[in-house]
Amino acid sequence: MILKTQPSFEIIGESGDGVKALEEIESLKPDLAVLDISMPGMTGIEISRNILKKDKRIKIIILSRHDNEEYVKQALKYGIQGYVLKDDAGEDLLQAVESVFNGKTYLSPRISNRLVDTHQFPQREKEESLIILTNREREIVKLVAEGNSNEQIAKALRISPSTAKVHRANTMKKLGLHKAADIVKYAIKEGILES
Repeated sequence: MILKTQPSFEIIGESGDGVKALEEIESLKPDLAVLDISMPGMTGIEISRNILKKDKRIKIIILSRHDNEEYVKQALKYGIQGYVLKDDAGEDLLQAVESVFNGKTYLSPRISNRLVDTHQFPQREKEESLIILTNREREIVKLVAEGNSNEQIAKALRISPSTAKVHRANTMKKLGLHKAADIVKYAIKEGILES
């Protein structure tokens, strides 16, 4: 119903059965398939694995009630480009379709936040994620994440290299981060840097 409200694309098939869904996708060759994980006959992930072995051109979004991390990892491992939780389906599904059509991977924010928190920042406590950066600190994070040296940061912000170095050290300390790679992950998670 959500997708039918959009005039920019056409729904060419529907099925509530996994085996029939696979047959329809192989026959109709849609640009994109939206699959539930829990389907009778075959799961959405099994269908995806079968499709993507034969035709990597077809893009796939999983729509599911399951926010289990293992399901998400399995989906990404098989090359599925989107994973949307049914509870968030309204706006998220349309964003997912747009992102996937543009060659990007889309995960519901609740899933991506959990993956980032669990795997990329195990040393950070939950309350530390509420840290508020100043505008200057956000600029520093962005420039560091883009791979700029202290000299390049100084030039971009019209400050001395030593001041840039101090800002960089203070910002990383405030965030509890130690490596440039951690800054990149943080910048992507917080929307400071595009992934």
